[in-house]
Amino acid sequence: MKMIAIDLDGTLLNNESQISTENLEAIKKAQNEGVEVVVATGRAEFDVREVFSKTGLSTWVIGANGATIHTPEGELFDSVPIQPKDAEEILSWLEAEDYYYEVFSDDAILTPEKGRDLLYIELDRIRTANPDANIAELEHALKKQFGQTGFKKVPSYREIIESGAPLYNVLAFSFEKEKRDQGWRHFENYPHLTLVSSGVHNFELEHKYASKGMALEKLATHLGYDLRDTAAIGDSPNDLSMLSVAGHKAAMGNGRDAVLEACDFITKTNDEHGVAHAITHWLNSVHS
Repeated sequence: MKMIAIDLDGTLLNNESQISTENLEAIKKAQNEGVEVVVATGRAEFDVREVFSKTGLSTWVIGANGATIHTPEGELFDSVPIQPKDAEEILSWLEAEDYYYEVFSDDAILTPEKGRDLLYIELDRIRTANPDANIAELEHALKKQFGQTGFKKVPSYREIIESGAPLYNVLAFSFEKEKRDQGWRHFENYPHLTLVSSGVHNFELEHKYASKGMALEKLATHLGYDLRDTAAIGDSPNDLSMLSVAGHKAAMGNGRDAVLEACDFITKTNDEHGVAHAITHWLNSVHS
């Protein structure tokens, strides 16, 4: 085993968005045994570094669903930004249709000033229409979404486009399934885009040549590793591309059905240190 790629939310992080001691120790053990550990996430790289800040972890980071790759030292190794014309079409449509959205640039998560109000309005509608809805669970999802590092509010998508900054990932979030489905249908046939979902309430857009799988292939080639000697762990549909190219693939016990079906090994859940369980399984297999 030469390299292990690990998703972040729902995988390495538990439901309180923390890295357990068990997972941390397993990663460091793998690194001590010469295994290259990579975090592959939909999050921005600078947000991952903040998550790592008190752990002592240092890894390659595949960020923005594969649109960026950063070295363990934090240097940008590779990037595939969304084409400006596509970015403008995406953001103008999302804003016109009243979606909450986030845009990842090199140093910030750009989001509309009134974007969060849209989600609280959705929550109020759900609370009124369905008194039995698990509002606490939805509020937890909001807390997790807003718990990222690096937010910068802007008055309009036009400011984002006019800045000319590279844009790597656009995430749209809604509690309303019909609204999410509408967005998915609108973008699914865009020829220049990759469309994925990293959670129950979102869909995300990147350049068509940006995915966790493509980034993992680039990194393996750069480091001189055969993909048969790599492993990947994930829980959501945006992990499928890297699971499909890795030689060994583990689904989290809390993973979505499509992920469970795509993997040859199902580990424990993210609240049961599933990453540590998978790493131990692979390291033991190597030694046996």
